[in-house]
Amino acid sequence: MTHTRLFATALALPLFCASFAFAQDKAAESPSTPPHLLVLVRQEVQYGKSTAHQKISVNMAKACNRLNVPNDWIALEAITGQPESVSFDPFDSYEHIEQALTGWNQLYSAHPELSKMQDEISALLTSQRTIIAERRDDLGYRADTIDLSDARYMRVIEIHFSPGHENDFAQSFNILHAAYEKTKSESPWVVYQIKMGSVSPGFLIFVPMTNLKQNDGILSWTEGLTEFEGEEDAQQLQQIARDTSATSESNLYAIVPEMSHVAKKFAAAIPERPRHLSDVQPGAPSSPAPSASADTDTPKSQPPADPGTTLHN
Repeated sequence: MTHTRLFATALALPLFCASFAFAQDKAAESPSTPPHLLVLVRQEVQYGKSTAHQKISVNMAKACNRLNVPNDWIALEAITGQPESVSFDPFDSYEHIEQALTGWNQLYSAHPELSKMQDEISALLTSQRTIIAERRDDLGYRADTIDLSDARYMRVIEIHFSPGHENDFAQSFNILHAAYEKTKSESPWVVYQIKMGSVSPGFLIFVPMTNLKQNDGILSWTEGLTEFEGEEDAQQLQQIARDTSATSESNLYAIVPEMSHVAKKFAAAIPERPRHLSDVQPGAPSSPAPSASADTDTPKSQPPADPGTTLHN
């Protein structure tokens, strides 16, 4: 949510939930299933300012939890890749997005302390990137079984390719879906097609996880994937990646409940997370470890192969 005002200001576009009354209804009805439309806001925080950023974001979320704010959001923080904070913001439609700024403008006018906190957050950033993406129900794997309230971590794969090859990649996802069904994988994933906020076409794949141990399962069925794809399908995937100049990046994020704003039933179901992201070591058990300094950059190991890297390879 803290990213909403930044997005609205940058694009001069009405952003998060409908009119104020309509927005209140939406917040109460927020499902834990992947939304039809997703606004994903990625923020890079100035070096040495992550603790301050987290503190203000937590205070912002606490303040909003006491108010009828226009929308829900799930806060994520990177475990791998570039250090960044991400806001995962669900919407039903573009009209829903268009109506949102009205509600937030009313909220900021009535509660200037929220506007002040948002300005403080903005001052701590070095960069921001906003993406609007639409869910592709035909491309995910058992996406209808996903309950976001069960997730503690989120694996995010971002794929980009040359214009005009959307159908080729749709075919790739169908091949992978069939192969994963044969492996009987229990790790569902949902696919979003990027509609705005990128210079090249692309897809986002989200793999919600309740614990990091699921990465071991992903590795085991990925290792046997070629066998289930068949030689012809495997070669087709590789050819599509070559023809489209495809690139992919896979990263792991921790869900941060105290920086999120979701419906009460949703919030009650979200598992607790380690005291700080530095407590999380990819591939290790999910129980908290001794915490490190919040502003110290620590090495981040790359997780094992996933649907995105399979497409790229």
